[in-house]
Amino acid sequence: MMEESARQMTINNELTRYIAGEILKDSTRVVMNDEPLISSGLIDSFSLVDLALYVEDTFGVRIEDTELTSVVFDTVEQLVELISRRRAGEAG
Repeated sequence: MMEESARQMTINNELTRYIAGEILKDSTRVVMNDEPLISSGLIDSFSLVDLALYVEDTFGVRIEDTELTSVVFDTVEQLVELISRRRAGEAG
């Protein structure tokens, strides 16, 4: 369990670094785990696609177009869960 927690923390750190530096263009910006990204307007649809491609390339998981919504993809916490599930071999 501790190993899974460490993996999730690593995923979390990589995601927040990418979102702050590459999408928001402010590497000093702190992105909170539960901060709404899409529903708040922080990330637009173009940036959302970039983020999905980053997730696929970096973590080796497939993100379906239908998952690019605020229901699935709105917070870093949700993204970490999605990536973890995919890596564990679960379908959804």
